[in-house]
Amino acid sequence: MLDKSALSIESKTYHLNFIKPGGTSRGVLHQKESVFLKVTDESTGKFAWGECGILRKLSIDDRPGFEETIKELCASPQSFIHNIHEAFLEWPSIRFGLEMALLELENDQQAMYYPSPFTRGETGIKINGLIWMSSLDVMIEQLKQKIDTGYSCIKIKIGAINWEEELSLLRSIRQEFSPDEIEIRVDANGAFKAGDQVKSRLDELGKLSIHSIEQPIAAKQWKEMHDLCRNTPVPIALDEELIGVLAESEQKAMLDEIQPQYIILKPSLLGGFQASSQWIDLAKERNIGYWITSCLESNIGLNAITQYTYGQDINMPQGLGTGTLYDNNIPSPLYLEGEYIRYDENAKWDYSLLN
Repeated sequence: MLDKSALSIESKTYHLNFIKPGGTSRGVLHQKESVFLKVTDESTGKFAWGECGILRKLSIDDRPGFEETIKELCASPQSFIHNIHEAFLEWPSIRFGLEMALLELENDQQAMYYPSPFTRGETGIKINGLIWMSSLDVMIEQLKQKIDTGYSCIKIKIGAINWEEELSLLRSIRQEFSPDEIEIRVDANGAFKAGDQVKSRLDELGKLSIHSIEQPIAAKQWKEMHDLCRNTPVPIALDEELIGVLAESEQKAMLDEIQPQYIILKPSLLGGFQASSQWIDLAKERNIGYWITSCLESNIGLNAITQYTYGQDINMPQGLGTGTLYDNNIPSPLYLEGEYIRYDENAKWDYSLLN
């Protein structure tokens, strides 16, 4: 039994460097900031790392007070850790980082949160191949690499370059591969305007047997999103729409109003695993599909998310293929094999980059 009264906490800010810039409709990413919490059990000397996977311009944590809250936690952990879900309700990435570190210490096994056949190396988790926004030529090259690797589900970020070029890319995929051969998901990150623009683009996408579109219009437009979901030729998945919707009553109201086909769960942005499980329960009650995705965390956060995902009654490719994006990621037992992410139980974790 973990004695929380014996815990101390230190923090370290770490910048992950993209091997290749990652293009989104919100701009091009060159670095990803994470704040790591080192939680130590002073009675045993054992420690665990938790990752506060803040994503600037998207996380609700990206506001004044984030750094100060981390400092307060480290200075006086006993004031917070006995009820982290209430203490950090409005700081989801901090709650996520603490939750995973405490889970590891409670399990008393390094980097282990949810032991399973996945963590024993007996099976993998099927994931989608991610195509970042870039020039058309670069996107086509990314696509070829993913298909050659063996991916049967491709996720393409759209909304940043010329629409006709993006549509041409999607058409070329569909001309070569049937929906049974390649599942295409697109992610607009809220780039389209509500009204005639988004409706016409959904109509064009509908002709290409697209599996789903993530967040076609900006969040907080519940009525407009409801109207889209009600009449869309392409199933709609809510992503940014979930961020900052913290109270269960508001979550219910949002899902009941919009009635989406899917929701996408990013534990770093939603407040960790307990918070994600609450969304899953609400989705199941309403026959809404879901999948889980990482949000550019290091391998430390990705490992925790992947272990959690395996136990969540998943039946489609998940969004967990971000561990190879950085040239200074934390070495880990996670690895990609074809379209699966796997865990090598004999490999060792190396935290030296955080020292």
